[in-house]
Amino acid sequence: MPALLSANNIRWSLPEKTILDDISLQVNQGEVIGIIGPNGAGKTSLLRCIMQQQKGASGEVLFKSKNIALLSHKALAQHFAMVAQKAPPVFSLTLYDVVRMGLLPHKPAFALDNDHDRNQIKLALEKVGLSQSMKTPFNVLSGGEQQRALIARALVQKAEILILDEPTNHLDVYYQHQILQLVCSLNITVIMTVHDLNLAAQYCHRLLLLNKGKVVIDDTPEHVLTPSILEDVFNINCHRDQDPITSAPRVYFYLGGK
Repeated sequence: MPALLSANNIRWSLPEKTILDDISLQVNQGEVIGIIGPNGAGKTSLLRCIMQQQKGASGEVLFKSKNIALLSHKALAQHFAMVAQKAPPVFSLTLYDVVRMGLLPHKPAFALDNDHDRNQIKLALEKVGLSQSMKTPFNVLSGGEQQRALIARALVQKAEILILDEPTNHLDVYYQHQILQLVCSLNITVIMTVHDLNLAAQYCHRLLLLNKGKVVIDDTPEHVLTPSILEDVFNINCHRDQDPITSAPRVYFYLGGK
């Protein structure tokens, strides 16, 4: 079976620096893939290239063997949903209004919502645990609530691939796990950048480790999160053991002698 999504030979450079250097990635249906690496490794840039948002990039991205560069913005939004690190300001919109935006790729301009549409919004809000807040202004929600709301919008959007850029950034520990557990329960394909390697190990099926715009390794957390690889990439001593609760690999970094 061909991959659901293939990013092939992705390159992007600034005049003074190469940001992405010949990156390729295959994504199968239902996988949760974490993109990890140091600051400046090219993680967010790769997401932007996959979503056709990075001008000047080269290479191709295929969705179900078709080049997505040929899709209109509306057609692209029917298959992909992206949640950025920080939600853009939406001024006076309520939570319900923001989640409702997920309908837009599937409706003609100015079309009125029907009972099916409203039910889809209700079900999505129930899924993320925000049914009681639908009339709340989006801008007054907590960071964790905003992230859950944007995931609800993606559910209404019926996206086949969910793209997340640091979905746990600036969230406390409880909401970090709540968001990632929710994402993994959706049974859709997920590509996300993750800063915390132990969260990535616990929730991702595969990890793509980038450094200086290149792929270091693309494999399971067990094979990617090894002290030798991580010490070379992050330039700091690393120890690894196994989480006694989840059995996922668990890494620690420390300065000084081993």
